[in-house]
Amino acid sequence: MSDIDRKRRQRLVIGLLLTTLLLAGAGLAAGSEGWSLFGLAQTWSGPDGALIIGQIRAPRTLGAWLTGALLGVAGATAQGLFRNPLADPYLLGSASGASLGVVLVLAAGVLGGHAISPATAGALARLGLVSAAFAGALLGVLLTLTLARGAQQTTRLLLAGVVVGVVLSALSDLVTTAAPDALRGKQAFLLGSTGFLGWSSCVALAIGFAVTLPLNWRLARALDALTLGVDSAHSLGLALPRVRLALIAALALATGLAVSQAGLIAFVGLVSPHLVRRFAPAPHGFTLVASAATGGTLLLMADVLARTLIAPQEVPVGALTALLGGGYLIWLLHRRRNA
Repeated sequence: MSDIDRKRRQRLVIGLLLTTLLLAGAGLAAGSEGWSLFGLAQTWSGPDGALIIGQIRAPRTLGAWLTGALLGVAGATAQGLFRNPLADPYLLGSASGASLGVVLVLAAGVLGGHAISPATAGALARLGLVSAAFAGALLGVLLTLTLARGAQQTTRLLLAGVVVGVVLSALSDLVTTAAPDALRGKQAFLLGSTGFLGWSSCVALAIGFAVTLPLNWRLARALDALTLGVDSAHSLGLALPRVRLALIAALALATGLAVSQAGLIAFVGLVSPHLVRRFAPAPHGFTLVASAATGGTLLLMADVLARTLIAPQEVPVGALTALLGGGYLIWLLHRRRNA
């Protein structure tokens, strides 16, 4: 590694660390009246300061960073696995599967007094939207793997993911047609929100992050080999089917956890690896870790903006990340075309 590359990576790491610390402070200071350090001190000294900051703002801030980190590492994994810079974490049907799970639970709750017994409706309510979204995301990935007959061919996986996504989205639309009251809940899920993240959510996200990041980092050399082509990877002695299955399992776990806790957050998983490669090109070992940190920083920034732009109301954080991420990609395409 040259001195220039080392300095670029050091600058990126320092910049992400400082930005994350500043945004974490802003997240603690962002309230119903907007962002204010004076308001933070006043809230902390008030009778409900420990509750507001310790039980609402702090877990939301940490949960937003962890959710973005999971999406960032999942996006870097997907782009390395499929050798496609436009790959994102939702490519294998996890988004449509999670949406279908949420819609089924909402529809069952709406129809609970009419089509099913109260006991069954209560059981579905206890299941919760979080569990339904996580189970739906994993189901979407499993259906994709089944349709693709394993993970031997990435092209077949991509096509299977598209087909599964279309079919599950159509089923979700049919369910909302039968139970129109579930459409509002589905829309809220599709827009994404960090407003319901608590300490229990942070624990689940942290466990998933602690499992997926080391697994992906351990397989980073396999991703580096895949960039040279499938034949080159075979010649290096890699068992590609097992490597792909392990990467897809980590990708599904990271995406399923993030989606189940915060809904569909657009563009974070797609943009994070692009930013890392733009400012500090490196092998996948560094790219995966840096993409996780970049994803966490991006979603934390979007969360703070969502809380403060039109306070006391909130902007859907998923819509905000879509605007910011889409705007960045449009600017990048325009710059490359002019170059």
